[in-house]
Amino acid sequence: MRLSSLLSGLCAATLALAAPRTAQIYVQPILTSTSSPVPLAEVAYDPFSPDVAQIVTYEHPELPAESSLVRVGLYETKSATWLAGTTVASTENFAKGYSPNILLTVDRIGGNVISAAVKGVAIDAGQTRDFGPKAIVVVESMGKQPELNKPIVLSPEGKKVEEVEKTFLQKYWYLLAIGAFLLISGGGGGS
Repeated sequence: MRLSSLLSGLCAATLALAAPRTAQIYVQPILTSTSSPVPLAEVAYDPFSPDVAQIVTYEHPELPAESSLVRVGLYETKSATWLAGTTVASTENFAKGYSPNILLTVDRIGGNVISAAVKGVAIDAGQTRDFGPKAIVVVESMGKQPELNKPIVLSPEGKKVEEVEKTFLQKYWYLLAIGAFLLISGGGGGS
């Protein structure tokens, strides 16, 4: 009975982690006057297969002409707070001739959104027919660990212990022992 409940609990946890998630991305013009964030896109993603991320809904933002910068990120309307890391982008990313790419950075363990960004990519009508916005998901990964040298040895007083370099005889005594053994045992010739 306990084994079956343990297995069913593990399966439920696996399904909960593997379920696709959605993130509601907001955009807010940065002006001298206060303006509230407006929905930009809803992105469906799976942190375990980031290549299948897709835009569920997208609303082209109506930005004031005097604004040149926008804030992009996850926003909770009930508490009026930004939930994850926000980025600042130029309003030119939403201009004609550009297709917005929405970049989500997600946690590798929980799959939670860490940051959201927008980058406008120039559209070349002769090359492609896919002009719509795209979603890109980047899963954080461990950085390269430093390769450290030999640790410094300290004396009980806290001073650096000077290591004495070994002499030739201390380093290669075994070669001299092998050579002596070969000289002693090498020999007998018959007459």
